[in-house]
Amino acid sequence: MMSDRPWWKTGVIYQIAVPSFADSNGDGWGDLRGIIDRLDYLQGSADALGIDAIWLSPINATPFADFGYDVSDYHAVDPRFGTMRDLEDLLAACHERGIRVMMDLVLNHTSVEHPWFSESRSSRDNPRRDWYVWRDGTAPHRPPNGWLAVVEGSAWKYDRATGQYYYHAFLPFQPDLNWRNPEVRHEMLDIARFWLEKGVDGFRLDLMNFLYEDEHLRDNPRRRFAIRPYLAQKHVHDASQPESLEAAKDLRRVADGFPGRALMGEVFTDRPEDCVAYLGDGTDRLHLSFYLDFIRRGWSAVAFRTSVQWLEDHLPECGWPCYYLDNHDLARSHTRLGVGGNAEARARVAAAMLLTLRGTPIIYYGQELGMPQSRVPRRLMRDPVGKRFWPLGVGRDGARTPMQWSGERHAGFSEAEPWLPADRSFVERNVEAESEDSASLLNWYRKLLRLRKERLSLREGSYSAIENTSGDVFAYIREHEGESTAVLLNFAARQAAVRLPEGVAEWHPLLSTHGERPGLTGPECLLASQEALILEAR
Repeated sequence: MMSDRPWWKTGVIYQIAVPSFADSNGDGWGDLRGIIDRLDYLQGSADALGIDAIWLSPINATPFADFGYDVSDYHAVDPRFGTMRDLEDLLAACHERGIRVMMDLVLNHTSVEHPWFSESRSSRDNPRRDWYVWRDGTAPHRPPNGWLAVVEGSAWKYDRATGQYYYHAFLPFQPDLNWRNPEVRHEMLDIARFWLEKGVDGFRLDLMNFLYEDEHLRDNPRRRFAIRPYLAQKHVHDASQPESLEAAKDLRRVADGFPGRALMGEVFTDRPEDCVAYLGDGTDRLHLSFYLDFIRRGWSAVAFRTSVQWLEDHLPECGWPCYYLDNHDLARSHTRLGVGGNAEARARVAAAMLLTLRGTPIIYYGQELGMPQSRVPRRLMRDPVGKRFWPLGVGRDGARTPMQWSGERHAGFSEAEPWLPADRSFVERNVEAESEDSASLLNWYRKLLRLRKERLSLREGSYSAIENTSGDVFAYIREHEGESTAVLLNFAARQAAVRLPEGVAEWHPLLSTHGERPGLTGPECLLASQEALILEAR
């Protein structure tokens, strides 16, 4: 069924960690050609997953000290991943299949190896000195203020050569750009324009709310209780400044010059209202804004229902939600949400929730297989966070291991030793094996994605919670132009009752985690343990 709504509202986005998806040349690194080789898995074949867009992790030239989020050349493709011609071929191949391509654009900081930073730190008089945030200390061995880096320690790094500190909101090798400098702002907008002219369909904007800091570098207020030092501050001066909202408007104006393009922003904050603010009125800032409150919820129907309702109540009239359960910075949901219960059953319920809520869903590569959070040995770790805090298990490598294509050596990802080891689950949990099993998690995702495409109510309909349920059930109605779909999600390992809205002659089952079901001629519905049931009103 066709729709006149933009693709970023009706489609499903699939996040690809480029180093980990598919290796085409046998060097152990995933690359752009590898993605081209695997496109039929995503779209264009009879048993394709059925996604509408891909979001690529950073592919710009990089020392790769932080998964590519340390850029050394914004206008180049890193040789690990291929060439500019490879990217052009990927764009062409995707567009032939109706797949949009979104790039990850890192606007907040560069690598210390970027030529801009090399110039900036060369002397206080260099023309690019003000392209980064440099300040004197308040006293010998005292940084300019008490701001803390997200990862650990002071957000200021002393540079002996020039006797000043530079600001880094994250890791010391990622110096923050000074967006208050008009030259920087102009350059970064031009970079976005460069890639849009290349034909990319939009951007995932890294750390959108960190572009600006308080002009006067005022210290953050302190919190009384916190589980780690960074959270002991209220980050009111080093993030989410009003000027970042204006930058979102500038980027939207650039994107609007290229019809059909979209911007989705990472808004890294513990204040959900910040996520909504980056949508503006729904037409003048970002198209989509990440809602971290949703992914921070534990396995609870009440928790997810509350989070969704907050967003529904606070979105601007023209705004559109965006939901995800996994990405490159999170422990994989199959493990994270599966703790203490039946992880496989929970994964099916979670998939039904993600793909039927009002909004744009994002699937992370391998999520559809139930890839678990992997335990990467210390000697093989790449993530600087994981190395620093080993053995506490807070690293991100475990969510970035190679895509599990088959039960062959290295999970069919590469003929060579991969840049990260494949998780041991690949022997049973892989695309080949799950494709042949009609009851697999992969085929459950395929069914959900097909159903979503068939029903306008699931792609763009309204959302209303069904209130008269037990605390174990998250249930809601999606409606569009007379089509009504009910989604009933039982989070508990026991039966649960749901009372559907009155006035419907029959609720006909469309899809259930528990196989065939009879139709319902009354409002009462009994859900099996951890059942996801999708019904249509007739």
